[in-house]
Amino acid sequence: MKQIKVTGKTVEEAVSTALAELQASKEQVEVKVLEESKKGFLGFGGKPALVEVSLKPDPVKLAVAFLQEVTEKMGVPVTISLKETREEIILELSGEKIAILIGKRGQTLNSLQYLTNLVANNHSSRYLRIIIDAENYRERRRESLERLALHTAQKVAATGKGVALEPMPSNERKAIHMALRNNKKIETTSEGAEPFRKVIIRPAKK
Repeated sequence: MKQIKVTGKTVEEAVSTALAELQASKEQVEVKVLEESKKGFLGFGGKPALVEVSLKPDPVKLAVAFLQEVTEKMGVPVTISLKETREEIILELSGEKIAILIGKRGQTLNSLQYLTNLVANNHSSRYLRIIIDAENYRERRRESLERLALHTAQKVAATGKGVALEPMPSNERKAIHMALRNNKKIETTSEGAEPFRKVIIRPAKK
């Protein structure tokens, strides 16, 4: 992590100098004030401010490095391609034995996604949503979830009893909510704490 110490007449001036030297914005750094500036008497004996400014690590690079390290330790080294949208960052995994990383119903992939999000967001001032995909699994899973949502909604409407689905990551829960958003006979909610948060499908309140 790049770190510099800079002096200035005021803390603000010292920080501005540091930002210019690091070619960074305030959001990209951490500032530690080592010494406040002190005014002298009649222009004598003044003391400048001293700050230590550190560049924050890039959360996306950290996420990619973490993912590569974990997959190598699992014996399934991968190539990772990155795609960014306004809402999320998608890390696409490719390589041999990729099915091992997907796991049953995507459970291994979901666990990797959960841990990678923790690593990235531990170093980010804003929430980053990272999706990990492999062999277009997420799209195939979304289609499967939509079928599950419609089938479960029919069952709930017929029996009048709510159903709790298995725990899912946020992107999968969103697929369930979206598939049923226009169904007036039922309502959906997400309940529980991550990573065990699940969708509940209930009859709509009359």
